[in-house]
Amino acid sequence: MDIRGAVDAAVPTNIIAAKAAEVRANKVNWKSYLQGQMISAEDCEFISKFEVAKSEDKQEILTKEGHQCAKTFLNLMAHISKEQTVQYILTLIDDTLQENHQRVNIFFDYAKKTKNTAWSNFLPMLNRQDLFTVHMAARIIAKLAAWGRDLMEGSDLNYYFNWIKTHLSSQKLHGTGAEPGTGTISPSESSQYVQCVAGCLQLMLRVNEYRFAWVEADGVNCITAVLSNKCGFQLQYQMIFCVWLLAFSPQLCEQLRRYNVVPALSDILQESVKEKVTRIILAAFRNLLEKSAEKETRQEYALAMIQCKVLKQLENLDQQKYDDEDITDDIKLLLERLGESVQDLSSFDEYSSELKSGRLEWSPVHKSEKFWRENAVRLNEKNYELLKILTRLLEVSDDPQVIAVAAHDVGEYVRHYPRGKRVIEQLGGKQLVMNHMHHEDQLVRYNALLAVQKLMVQNWEYLGKQLQSTEQSTPAVATRS
Repeated sequence: MDIRGAVDAAVPTNIIAAKAAEVRANKVNWKSYLQGQMISAEDCEFISKFEVAKSEDKQEILTKEGHQCAKTFLNLMAHISKEQTVQYILTLIDDTLQENHQRVNIFFDYAKKTKNTAWSNFLPMLNRQDLFTVHMAARIIAKLAAWGRDLMEGSDLNYYFNWIKTHLSSQKLHGTGAEPGTGTISPSESSQYVQCVAGCLQLMLRVNEYRFAWVEADGVNCITAVLSNKCGFQLQYQMIFCVWLLAFSPQLCEQLRRYNVVPALSDILQESVKEKVTRIILAAFRNLLEKSAEKETRQEYALAMIQCKVLKQLENLDQQKYDDEDITDDIKLLLERLGESVQDLSSFDEYSSELKSGRLEWSPVHKSEKFWRENAVRLNEKNYELLKILTRLLEVSDDPQVIAVAAHDVGEYVRHYPRGKRVIEQLGGKQLVMNHMHHEDQLVRYNALLAVQKLMVQNWEYLGKQLQSTEQSTPAVATRS
């Protein structure tokens, strides 16, 4: 899939397009502003000529008078406060840039002469009250930053990305809304404005440098939070599109390992009824497997996909017919790669992948004496990486099954590696397990109690008899594949 065409096609039009059409229809009386001495004769003459020019004539005007065009646009924005007119100016600017991406350079040329940045006049507009004005300014900033010859950097980029994160995270947008005099907008309109914000991010992440800046700004957590919030399919598509773009950078594929993107995308793939959502998830998975520079990283992503039952989903998808060749090719490649990984899959790989996904269940490895005898000490690898995840799940998970399995695993770890007791205590795991002895779920209480016994008792032969007695009076744990 080509980035340029894909991103341009992905930016939604919805409410912004409808409002823009309405704004274009309300022509501005520039002479009244001239008579009121709010704009200069030079700016009045230029804007009056430019707004009525045909497309080919506009290009000629911009070629000859690009400096004057940028100057007039920015002067009008600075000297006119009426919201309807500001909306008109921004719409005219956005139309001008959308018609020809190279036109962003008139703002860069003018900014260079005035020792400013191309977006410095637009960033303050993100603080205005009117939603249409704010989002038009945001679109223009994204186009300048993505299509321009100079990169947005430093405090400007941080400010813009923080604005995007805030608006992606918000469930309800407040402002003047589409209707005059109203203080809030409908959920439907709010959702469409959030899609416009997502469209800005899609444009920005076309640029490799901005991908790194977005990850540095904790933007991936923002994306996964949106995806976990049961958003509509359009916003799902846009957020996954951003993951796909991020995964074009090999270094970022390494960093994305920390964010559990595979479980999030596999959940959506399982429920997806929209072909375009399925397509972008498969494309993102393919990038994660193909663009990752390190073999270990590629293997980790493959194991995560296997753990999240992606292989089964791919087999189901492979039975269907698609007009889009990209989907067919991606399914074929993913089936091949995951099939190879399954053959090389060890029980420890399976356990590690399950633990990193945060979705513990009673899979066979947890109850396998052989597994713990051979692998307990391996939980110490990479500075106790897996052990830290295990104790973290005891602290943050609200799923009784996850807590029960985690408590069980802590017990098995110290039973087969007694020196690990001190490590568990240093990580806070002992106290966490003890806390769960009073959990409302019976299975959690039971496994927490056993884990505490294993942490405390030294005489394993005696404990073994006690456990045997306890287990005979406790219902068997249901397992699931």
